[in-house]
Amino acid sequence: MAIENKFLEKVTRSLSLELPVRDTMDEYLDMIIPLVKPWGEDLYEQEYYLDTRWLEVRDDDTFHESVLHIFREEGEYLHSIDGNIHKGAWRKLDNSNTFILEQTAGNTVVKSELFDLAFLNKEFFILKKHGDQQRKGFSKYFVLGRESYIKGLEWRDIMELLFNRYRNNSRWIIFATVVILIAALFVFFSVF
Repeated sequence: MAIENKFLEKVTRSLSLELPVRDTMDEYLDMIIPLVKPWGEDLYEQEYYLDTRWLEVRDDDTFHESVLHIFREEGEYLHSIDGNIHKGAWRKLDNSNTFILEQTAGNTVVKSELFDLAFLNKEFFILKKHGDQQRKGFSKYFVLGRESYIKGLEWRDIMELLFNRYRNNSRWIIFATVVILIAALFVFFSVF
């Protein structure tokens, strides 16, 4: 019994994937996005981001507003700061994962930004602003989480949720590999 418990403990420990500590959200995302990218979607799959209440996430200690972004059909963009709505437009460049966001005041475009898709699934919509944002002192990622999924969480907890996408898929792969290895060893030794 003690041998079985030790074996089970070793297998469980090997399946535990801890998220290394980082100082900024950009550092976390630089590490996590390549890991979760295989389980992401593309911008042409609009059902993943249209008509969803996306809550903006920042690692800025002075950021306390509730900022929602809603992308509607036909390029309508709604930007809500603590319930005050501003309109704009969004569009995807054809045959790419490039996204343009425009904020307007009346009929005048006051801000227009170019982003590349970093990661998209039903819980997260993460865009990477084109250019060298860190040189300018800005975050290079525009991070949005489905409001009902991340509301009330701190940004580090949200990074943990994003990492879970990798952790949960990796555990299954590691577990399947271990089971296949054990089965192969069993077959090998029973034949010989």
